[in-house]
Amino acid sequence: MTHAQVPTAPHPCGDGVPPRLLVLRALGLGDLLTAVPALRALRRAHPGHELVLAAPARTAEAAAATGVVDRLVATTAPGRAVPARIEWAGAPPDVAVDLHGNGPPSHLLLDALRPARLLAYAHPHTPWIPGPSWREDEHERSRWCRLLAWYGIPADADDLRIPAPEVPSPAPGCVVVHPGADSAARRWPAERFAAVARWLHAAGHRVVVTAGAGEGRLGHAVARQAGLPPDAVLGGDDDVPFSRLAALVAHARAIVVGDTGLAHLATALGTPSVVLFGPVSPRLWGPPPSPRHRVLWYPDDTTPGSGNDEVRPGDPHGDRPDERLLRITVDEVLDAVDRLPQPPTTDPRAAARSSASGTCDAQPRIPVAEGRL
Repeated sequence: MTHAQVPTAPHPCGDGVPPRLLVLRALGLGDLLTAVPALRALRRAHPGHELVLAAPARTAEAAAATGVVDRLVATTAPGRAVPARIEWAGAPPDVAVDLHGNGPPSHLLLDALRPARLLAYAHPHTPWIPGPSWREDEHERSRWCRLLAWYGIPADADDLRIPAPEVPSPAPGCVVVHPGADSAARRWPAERFAAVARWLHAAGHRVVVTAGAGEGRLGHAVARQAGLPPDAVLGGDDDVPFSRLAALVAHARAIVVGDTGLAHLATALGTPSVVLFGPVSPRLWGPPPSPRHRVLWYPDDTTPGSGNDEVRPGDPHGDRPDERLLRITVDEVLDAVDRLPQPPTTDPRAAARSSASGTCDAQPRIPVAEGRL
């Protein structure tokens, strides 16, 4: 399946237009991917509707990759704020669903379109909208599935995989190192990412450093300190086109990344990953339990009476790396990479040698250089 881009133009109004289901998720790539189980549930529950996603235009190709979004209405807003308006034409939505947040701004934005039915979490300032109670300590995938279940729409939080694109990877079999994040609080130090990349490169791996729009200086600094050539950096001036980024991740040996969108892309594509958490617990945003994914997380003491927040101990929008993130060492990251499963071999002779040596049931690993930091 190719990752075509969903249409972003207004829907033509007139006879024969199907009923429309509008979903508000005006956030980034990782947010979109964590909403895939809910989007799939909505698609199954409304097979005759056009599913319209209100989201930033830059997510259009990723929305198409889900296989369930028919059209995207582009939104704009600073950071993670609720958009001021949705450019909606024609009849009101048959169903509107708030997958953006919990509160009057997003509720009222959708309610202003006069949908026949509005699905959202309950809030005391919008008492006319029924819904379940919000939970602060819930994983993002489960949160939206529980919302739909309250309205009688079954949803499976584990239904999160997307197919790999048919375009070739720019670096098949590489290890991807992604040092960027939307905020400094979730950004592990560049010199530590560089040390990881340097050791992986010394162990014989092809290493690619990915960078989002505006992260070119960071990506090239990591590559330079790791002793990698400039062309080892993918992206930086602009976002890497989604189809190319997805192909890179889908065919990578492993991903080393912080709590950001690329981590969710690795989860969605089933690529082995090492994910570094700091100000926010993996209980809220981490990958599902699997040998494919290694989570590094060193929270504060959260014993009863400690007064520490178990799931949001730090400020995810802070202007410096979170202290819990800084507890993660280079050696621990390399050890986690070492423990990731390798892709299954396609060489029957290698498989036979493995079976003959009695190691076929052993945990496969990606080897890294010895003598680490």
